[in-house]
Amino acid sequence: MSRRSPRVPTSWSEAPLGLARVRGASMRPTLAAGDRLLVSYRRPPRPGDVVVARLPDGTVAVKRAAERRTTPAGTPGWWLLSDDPDVGVDSRHRGVIAEADVLGVVLARWWPRPRVL
Repeated sequence: MSRRSPRVPTSWSEAPLGLARVRGASMRPTLAAGDRLLVSYRRPPRPGDVVVARLPDGTVAVKRAAERRTTPAGTPGWWLLSDDPDVGVDSRHRGVIAEADVLGVVLARWWPRPRVL
């Protein structure tokens, strides 16, 4: 039996897991500024998941995937919301986010205290 070395990702988009840090208060009370998150870049999002997404202005943000919708261009997308509706920018301000711009699904908060979301 031959031994193959594991495939090493050539870019962040190919890595199965990654880390993210929360900035701002838009996801309170679930997450707070400074929380560190474990993110799966391969798991497809489901309604209710906390995700990392690229907004149309290029900002990468942590939001909640509320529901699947279609973008104005007719492609699949997600309606993303802040947990605190009075703070931050989300789909209420930017519209449907293309499925390709939902970068990963948050699996757990690993700091300051681990917990599954």
